[in-house]
Amino acid sequence: MREAASAPAPTRATIGDSEFDRDTAVTRRAPGVYDIDLSAGWTIISAVNGGYLLAVLGRALADALPHNDPFTISAHYLTASQPGPAVIRTDTVRTGRTLSTGQASLFQYDEEGGEVERIRVLASYGDLDTLPDDVRTTAKPPSFPPMDQCFGPEDGPTPVSGSSAIADRLMLKLDPSTLGWALGAPSGKGEMRSWFGLADGRDADPLSLLLAVDALPPTAFEIGLKGWVPTVELTVHVRARPAPGPLRVSITTRNLAGGFLEEDAEVWDSEDRLVAQSRQLARARLS
Repeated sequence: MREAASAPAPTRATIGDSEFDRDTAVTRRAPGVYDIDLSAGWTIISAVNGGYLLAVLGRALADALPHNDPFTISAHYLTASQPGPAVIRTDTVRTGRTLSTGQASLFQYDEEGGEVERIRVLASYGDLDTLPDDVRTTAKPPSFPPMDQCFGPEDGPTPVSGSSAIADRLMLKLDPSTLGWALGAPSGKGEMRSWFGLADGRDADPLSLLLAVDALPPTAFEIGLKGWVPTVELTVHVRARPAPGPLRVSITTRNLAGGFLEEDAEVWDSEDRLVAQSRQLARARLS
């Protein structure tokens, strides 16, 4: 009697050949001008996720500048982006031997065909592989349960309020101690922690780190707020090229005042290295 053949292992996407790469790919129309069709697969309700948008602009700047890796990128979100055609215009501010600086804006079109600026960024790029290995830090990796003891959107009995297309493209496994909001009992601590990856298995790289810092549920949920928390400004520092394997993301909010809150994020790789940090200012819905 022949034994049944075992099912083949699922194919993992690779850097450069994944849904994330295809959906952030830009087409150079002219020097410094790029076209893209923003994918509906990275939306939160109907708006395009801010981290995905930052990765799109980051990819355009990587092409426009002489250096490939984002070291620091600051974005101001001016109007909500929608799936569909967009144009990116970049401008080189300065180039040097170790760093180059550029700015970029993403535009879409109103009903009359006029351009509307959605997001504007200023960024400095370099080569992460040339950085020295000397690390002196008091930062420690976040401590939370192993992945099989954490929970993702697929573990809930019903879709989480505000869930969206982007959840299908991510591997999120959240620390149970930051999931009180999903059970109607938020902790009030303003913390969110999760294992993070792309659903197709693609490993992280510097551009996907720009997505990772803005991909978790808002810390506002654990403060007891509900609804969309739109980003006003987001700054990301990429500190190292991440090692293969899942990331750990820790986000905290210490101050909600005047209808605005900050989110401070740390991203750690599988080798316990702090590979990205960010801070964003977001608007909170108080009623």
